[in-house]
Amino acid sequence: MRDLFASQDGPRVYATPLGVDFCAALVEGLDRMLAGQPPEAIAHVDLYVANARMERRLRTLYMARGAGFLPRIRPVQALGDQADLAGLPAAIPPLRLRLELVQLIGKLLDNQPELAPRSALYDLADSLADLMAEMFEEDVRPETIAGLDVAEHATHWQRAQAFLELVTHYLKDDAALTREARQTRIVALLARQWQGQPPRHPVIVAGSTGSRGATAQLMEAVARLPQGAVVLPGIDRDLPQDIWARLLEGRREGLDGEDHPQFRLAKFAEKLGLDPWAIPDWPGSERPRGGRGAVISLALRPAPVTDQWLKEGPKLTGLEEAFAGVTWLEAPNPQAEAAAIALRLREAVDKGQRAAVIASDRTLTRQVTAALARWNILPDDSAGQPLSLSAPGRFLRHVAELEATPLDPEALAVILKHPLCHSGGDRNDHLRRARDLEVQVLRARPGLPSRARLVDWAEGRKEDPGAMGWVTWLADTLLVAPRPEPMAMELRVAHHKARAERLAAGSLAEGSGELYDKEPGEAAHKLMTDLGAEAGVGGPIGATDYRDLFTALTRDREVRQPLFPHADILIWGTQEARVQGADLIILAGLNEGGWPAAPPADPWLNRKLRAEAGLRLPDRVIGLAAHDFQQGIAAPEVWLTRAKRDAETDTVPSRWLNRLHNLLAGSGEAAKAALAGMEARGAAYLALAERLLTPEADVAFAPRPAPQPPAHARPKTLSVTDVEVLIRDPYAIYARRVLGLRKLDPLRGDADARARGTVLHKVMEKFVRDTQAGLPDRATALAQLMALTDAVLAEEAPWPAARRLWRARMARVAEFFLSTEAERRSLGTPEILETLGEWAVPGTGVTLRGKGDRIDRLEDGRLAIYDYKTGTPPDAKEEKQFAKQLWLMALMAEGGSFGLPPGQIVGHAAYIGLGASPVVLGHDVDRAELAEVAAAFRRRLLHMAAPESGFPSRRAVKTTRFAGDFDQLARYGEWDETQAPELIPVGRTGDDGDG
Repeated sequence: MRDLFASQDGPRVYATPLGVDFCAALVEGLDRMLAGQPPEAIAHVDLYVANARMERRLRTLYMARGAGFLPRIRPVQALGDQADLAGLPAAIPPLRLRLELVQLIGKLLDNQPELAPRSALYDLADSLADLMAEMFEEDVRPETIAGLDVAEHATHWQRAQAFLELVTHYLKDDAALTREARQTRIVALLARQWQGQPPRHPVIVAGSTGSRGATAQLMEAVARLPQGAVVLPGIDRDLPQDIWARLLEGRREGLDGEDHPQFRLAKFAEKLGLDPWAIPDWPGSERPRGGRGAVISLALRPAPVTDQWLKEGPKLTGLEEAFAGVTWLEAPNPQAEAAAIALRLREAVDKGQRAAVIASDRTLTRQVTAALARWNILPDDSAGQPLSLSAPGRFLRHVAELEATPLDPEALAVILKHPLCHSGGDRNDHLRRARDLEVQVLRARPGLPSRARLVDWAEGRKEDPGAMGWVTWLADTLLVAPRPEPMAMELRVAHHKARAERLAAGSLAEGSGELYDKEPGEAAHKLMTDLGAEAGVGGPIGATDYRDLFTALTRDREVRQPLFPHADILIWGTQEARVQGADLIILAGLNEGGWPAAPPADPWLNRKLRAEAGLRLPDRVIGLAAHDFQQGIAAPEVWLTRAKRDAETDTVPSRWLNRLHNLLAGSGEAAKAALAGMEARGAAYLALAERLLTPEADVAFAPRPAPQPPAHARPKTLSVTDVEVLIRDPYAIYARRVLGLRKLDPLRGDADARARGTVLHKVMEKFVRDTQAGLPDRATALAQLMALTDAVLAEEAPWPAARRLWRARMARVAEFFLSTEAERRSLGTPEILETLGEWAVPGTGVTLRGKGDRIDRLEDGRLAIYDYKTGTPPDAKEEKQFAKQLWLMALMAEGGSFGLPPGQIVGHAAYIGLGASPVVLGHDVDRAELAEVAAAFRRRLLHMAAPESGFPSRRAVKTTRFAGDFDQLARYGEWDETQAPELIPVGRTGDDGDG
């Protein structure tokens, strides 16, 4: 085999121009250079590439060519994973390093809590690990950091120094090696070995710009080998020599240069003593035709020389042809941007094009994916999704939360309905039981059900013999008290894993169900295994800290969903622009703060101190992003998209878009025409997308409904509280009593007026029952009342804050209640307490039901009816028109309800208001008025029963702000109270109306 490269003096560096598919050009160049050599010659080539994505792309290109030999392809980072090289020990696993840092920082914060909040523990550990990695990569010694002049930052530096001292021992030469430290040492070792004994086979480093110190050192060593070469990506052949020189001179003068897309290439060329403009092209990487590159190069010139636009801009030629393949789209919002992008991707499928969306905004890419679902197109998303958002990740996070937070009905329902819960078998029965448990138990009353209550529920399911075993499994795994106190991390991880696996397996199976199935499950299993293996260095850890640690770990790991995406519709991160190729490139989300992203915050060193220490400046991130943009926009067909407004505010266009727009807008008519053409193409697609988002025909607003069910379906039973609803909002009675609908109680029972009313009624019932024989003295009565309040609150109010507030409210009204109670006792004796009753309303076919809070027997034998209110009782006007509760209770009592014999006479009725302003609103019952109420009530019931009458929505609501339980069903909002109700026959043969 002859040499791949001819002998030359000095380092051997190649570059590919902008607009070239780097990986395809690399393969083509190797083919040309190996022409005439035996097929196995390529197998002798060591090819180090920038990252694992590039490795996969190269292997894909080679595999597409059929059977044959491949070069030895490996990512540059894999050097640090080589075992037994020169006796270097294996690197500390990143997870172990993270746990060690968490322990150290946690102890420091325990001793000095003023340094930082404990909630920042994991962010601080990650930031310190990043700083350590950077110091290794850039060969910055700890004494360099310690010797920085920090006189102007004394207070901040003292805080930072306390943290930096924690990791000093990791930076010593004899310390255990981190992955970055091992990579740096291996590169230095290889460089020394190659100087004395260079490899005879070809060694190539391709695709990296040398932005990291260790990688740049490797590239320099390879470039100086007799059979070594470096291939740089995306060099700007239109950048004049004086600008190349200015980039480096500006850096030496302390000026900004890192944010220029070509800065890293210029710095690497300088390191090797080369002129960047003189670096030759890699064979097979011919520069694309057209003049777009020259325009982009000019637009991205360093800020101090943008005055060159005035001189060089008007000289640009062929602009309309150069930008004929560019579409500029500015959407009003991200939804419209995603819709337009999806529309173009759909067109690409029809044309057989390979199309890629490149964006750093993951929310936008998810919106594009959702928009493509219209056509059943699933894009191939290279980034996958964080493990934390996958089904196994969410399930394991829920289980970790169980140890840190007391279980409540909502959390229980979430676990039971998770797709991986009880996935080991009998899943349908599990879901049926979980649904019934939620409706019949979890939503029935506040608080978590006890084991005994669950057993009672299971015993009541005579037709479900497996319910008891299911309840036992549920109680054993979920009704377990949290263990928030610190415990050994090995025990914490083992308990977490065992509990999650038993929940996933279910009540009838062993193992772990489907928890560890497919790629997300495998990633979750690896995380649990890794965490268990390294837990020994984690020390004691509390449940909250463990939950936060586990959540952070799941966010750091990405997984691909086990789906079958479209092979030619791709979503890439911004780094893919360096190594991938497609017929259509869509650069999306081009707004400041998105692309480019804002430089990450550094809690340790400011910009000036970083420069003095020799660490990378924050602008490096912007410079690399600019290089990605420059390579992407050089593709044959490109879209540039952004949204003018996000969910909260107006957005600012990316600096690169601004530069390109300003250059073209100020460079003559031809440039303006090119810009107008790009914008017109974008506007056309945006208009099409808006049509997609707009219904083909206007959907008529729903009328204000007044459904007319047939006579046999109309209500035959009403409650006393239904009557006011029938007057104010008849549609609600239709929905509740005809359709059989009801609003579900919330899983997380709120401390609302209804719950407070329940507590009040129970306290009053118990107090009046206990003192039915006679009231004790005021002090004893007060103590007794408050003791009963405490007991009822403990039983009925599982909200500590609400218990305190409601007890205080009872204490405020207790004196008022006792004084008025003495007056009531002087008039009569309590006889009926919290008793259900029903009354067949004569001549209507309707039965009225209700619960009497309290009925006293007056001294003259008549009855007094009392109703407790936690809010403001209705006044006389409201009672006359709507609030008929006391009158109806009087009619029920006189009709023989509540266990009373018929023929009773009600002489008095009153509301006892025990709200913020306690009051008793009562009156004697006038016989003529009671007869009038009875007649009016019968007329209303007969009207309700008449087939020609309707149930209008919101007939006479108290205020327009009133929100009814069935307003959505009535489609309120499409109409308002000014519209007349429309009668809608329902429930008749052949009728499709639903009311």
